[in-house]
Amino acid sequence: MATPRAQPQAVVGGGAAGAPGGVTMRMFHGDVFLGEADVFPMKQAGEGGLPFPSNEIRISHLSPASERCPPLAILQTIAPFSLRCKLQAKLMPPHPSLHRLYLTCFKEFKSAVVVVGDDELHLVAMPSKVEKVPCFWCCSVRSGIYAASVGMLNLRCLAIVFDLDETLIVANTMKSFEDRIEILSHRMDVEDDPVRVSGMSAEIKRYIEDRELLKEFIDTDTVTDNGRIVGTQKEEVVPMSGSQERVLRPVIRLPERNAILTRINPEIRDTSVFVKLRPAWEDLRSYLTAKGRKRFEVYVCTMAERDYALEMWRLLDPEANLISLHNLAERVVCVKAGSKKSLQNVFKDKGCHPNMAMVIDDRQQVWDEKDQPRVHVVPAYTPYYAPQAEMASAVPVLCVARNVACNVRGGFFREFDENLLRKVFELMYENELLDLPYAPDVGDYLVCEDTSFPPNNKDNAPIHEGMSGAEVEKRLNGLAYPRDQKQIPSSIRSSDDEGATIHGTPGSTNIQSNGGSLATTPSLFVTVLQEIGRLCESRVEFRSTVSSGKSMQFSVEVLFSNEKIGIGIGKTRDEAQVQAAEKALQNLESNYLSFVTPVAGVPNKDANKSPGSGNGFLEDTILSDDISMEEPSGSTLKQQDHSNALDRLSSVIGLIRELCLEDQHVVFRDQVQNSGSALNEEYHFQAELGGQILGRGIGLNRDFAKLQAAEEALKTLKTTTDPQIKKHLRQVS
Repeated sequence: MATPRAQPQAVVGGGAAGAPGGVTMRMFHGDVFLGEADVFPMKQAGEGGLPFPSNEIRISHLSPASERCPPLAILQTIAPFSLRCKLQAKLMPPHPSLHRLYLTCFKEFKSAVVVVGDDELHLVAMPSKVEKVPCFWCCSVRSGIYAASVGMLNLRCLAIVFDLDETLIVANTMKSFEDRIEILSHRMDVEDDPVRVSGMSAEIKRYIEDRELLKEFIDTDTVTDNGRIVGTQKEEVVPMSGSQERVLRPVIRLPERNAILTRINPEIRDTSVFVKLRPAWEDLRSYLTAKGRKRFEVYVCTMAERDYALEMWRLLDPEANLISLHNLAERVVCVKAGSKKSLQNVFKDKGCHPNMAMVIDDRQQVWDEKDQPRVHVVPAYTPYYAPQAEMASAVPVLCVARNVACNVRGGFFREFDENLLRKVFELMYENELLDLPYAPDVGDYLVCEDTSFPPNNKDNAPIHEGMSGAEVEKRLNGLAYPRDQKQIPSSIRSSDDEGATIHGTPGSTNIQSNGGSLATTPSLFVTVLQEIGRLCESRVEFRSTVSSGKSMQFSVEVLFSNEKIGIGIGKTRDEAQVQAAEKALQNLESNYLSFVTPVAGVPNKDANKSPGSGNGFLEDTILSDDISMEEPSGSTLKQQDHSNALDRLSSVIGLIRELCLEDQHVVFRDQVQNSGSALNEEYHFQAELGGQILGRGIGLNRDFAKLQAAEEALKTLKTTTDPQIKKHLRQVS
């Protein structure tokens, strides 16, 4: 998270030329003398020393020019509160070379860089309220990170780091297929529950089916898919292990199965792999580079063997749109199995700052503790254990990840633009460290939810469906596994993972071990709301506060195009956000959108089905201001009846507004009914004015119920003698 504001300390000496505490130093640009400057150190945690070696300031180069972000905003983002000292020219008028340097930095959004060991000291040209000489703030940052961040912040680009196995893909060799079939067979032998036995049997069948395809690929370089023989295509790839030889890899792509067969080492058939791609990967991938504009710089961090990881990523990004071939070696980072992943290790080439990066992974605990707030946890991809899980919810897992990435990017740069940039432009040389604004951090905009669940019996948890790094390494080296080897391979989940099973995520579906039943996480409301905002091209924003009392209640407001449409209160921020999103959806359904519009007076038989098109997105149903709705099915006559009802509703509401004072409005409340009413698809509306109930409506269609309540309210307003109601009405002369 960002550095707390309480840490910065005040400046020593006040910053005026010749003031106590200032030290005079000579300034150079390379070997060119620029003049002398007074340097005023900042008191930081008892350290009063100046950062410049040899008591001279020797500038090595100027930073890249920034189009829209001043250097101080960039430095505060990547190195919060890193102000080391202040400088101002000693002579009046200043040396011409120093004056030119100051104007260049100020006008072109550049900084003058002094390299000290592994750090860079950036001299930022600052305007002054009183001084008539060039003035600078000096901030320190890790070498190389500033240059990488300039382009990203100007292009409104963040970094995203993907895990591979069980996050984006599941891959198996013949050996791993056989191991999993054997383990499941042993489990079936000791299992008494017929439901679980049936589930295991179906899982084994899926493993056997794909194993036979892989075996055919190994033996003949072809597969028979639904009676159709498919041959290999030779795909040229980046040479493995530093070899300069041209590599052609045999590949069979089966898009209908969302599967690919490939051979890691084309010379060794035993390195053949059957790969299943996670559904909706294309949707996430296209978002990252939509319309040729990069929204995220993409990295990969995995515990798999390197050549295997490079091939898996090539299958996911065959045209190298997400990671260019030039950057591939640095962007695909392989971590030793059992080690912690860290963003610092991922960005060892200084390509990005961790504050500007988010992670997509099926496990959070494998990441360094300080990086865990930046991890969006997706449920593990289990196409053999629970193949229906991916499409069970309204929005697929990777579409949820896309929405989360979109929300994180929007929140980060909203804070950057509306708070950081605005306040940085107001800062003067005389300001102090405490006046610097808060720096945004990706972790601030990721909602970390514990949506995992304890299985009833850990022995029935799904087995790990991907290959371990050790297994891949042995396969690549051509080492055969003894056929009679009986021990459980290292690719099976460790004891640490047994109790965790599959992690959930907003909009995902948790797969329970008790017979494979499904339990949808409640935060689907958040995901659907974000999807509606995307479809309507409207901004959805969550604003949260914490009460100062002992109860520590969280309050979250939902803004839709800057209009508050929902509020939630809970003991945790997640609980409050879900509650606010649910209420916001109810309001949107009533006023803007209709996921399912039943035929007039007749319940829609498909009302309980998940809305959305074939790719899992919600239908692009956008309503006009008169709340007209698009009928998904039914006869023309019934559609016309519904349209007439909407016209009547609009007219009645117009008549009600004419009767009420300008600042008074009738509110229609959707009344929650008992379960019996819900099963009969009965809608209840209540019309209120100033807290007084004017009318109620009941119907099998939301709009007919609302119309009934509106007509009763209009009748009440015309005939009422109640002074509590009449005070809200226009006086008729």
